[in-house]
Amino acid sequence: MLRPEFPNSAFVSAPERLILRGGSWASLKIPVRYGLFDHPSAGRCLIDTGYSSRVMTGRRSLAMRLYASILNPRLTAKALPGAAPKVDTILLSHLHADHVSALKDYPDAAIHADGDGVDYFLSCGARKRLEKGCFLELLPEDFRARVRPFQDNPSVDAPLGLGKAWDVFADGSVLAVPLPGHMRGHTGFLFTGGEAPLLYAADADWLRTAIMEARAPGFPATMILDNPHAARQTDDRIRAFVEAGGRLVLCHDPEPVA
Repeated sequence: MLRPEFPNSAFVSAPERLILRGGSWASLKIPVRYGLFDHPSAGRCLIDTGYSSRVMTGRRSLAMRLYASILNPRLTAKALPGAAPKVDTILLSHLHADHVSALKDYPDAAIHADGDGVDYFLSCGARKRLEKGCFLELLPEDFRARVRPFQDNPSVDAPLGLGKAWDVFADGSVLAVPLPGHMRGHTGFLFTGGEAPLLYAADADWLRTAIMEARAPGFPATMILDNPHAARQTDDRIRAFVEAGGRLVLCHDPEPVA
C-alpha cells in the first residue's frame, strides 16, 4: 500500500473571505503542498513541486517578479529540491506556478500530466498563458518531449462516484482523476489502498469547508478559474465522494493533513 505524504513548501496569506463565501476578513496562513510517495516501479514520486526559490530569486521575467511580489510566498524547510534532491517520477495536477516551480531541478524525472492541458498551454499565445497563470520560464525546455499523457494509460472508473480516471502506473494504485474547472487539464490523484480511498484534489477548491458546505468563493476568486461552472460540478463530485467514505486532501487548506 502506498503511503503518500503532503509536505508544505511555502505559506502565502489571504483574507478568508477571498477563498470562502461568507468568510471573515481575517488573514489566513495558507500552505502550498506537494505530494511525496514511493512506488515499487516508478521509484521516488512527487505530486507537483510546490513553490521553490525559482519564483522569488534569480533571472526572471517582469511578469514573474510581479507575481512573486503580489503573493509573497514564504518558503519552508520542506521546499524543493532541498527536501527531495533525487526524484524519479513527477505527477502534475496542473501548470500553475505554485505547482511546477521546481520542475527544472529534476531533469531526469519522468513527468506525467494531462496531455490536453499541456498541448493547450504550449500552443496558446503568451497573453493567454499569462491570463491563466502559466509561466513557460518555469517549464523545462524538453517539457513536451518528457510528458507522458495520462490519456495514454488504461481508462478505469474511479470508486465512490468520482467517474472516469486513468490508471497511472497500470497497477491500480494511483488513479489520475480529471477535476475540471480550476485550470485547463486540472487533475486529482486517487490512492486506492487502505481502509478508504484518498483523493488529493490539488486546487479543486482552497478549503475543505468550501467544498463540504458549498461555500466556494465568488468574485474575485472566480476570475482565475478556467470554468466556474465546471469547478462547482467538481466540488459536487468531491463532496459526494467524501460523504460516501472517501478521504480528501487539498493543496491549500490550512487544516493539518490527517
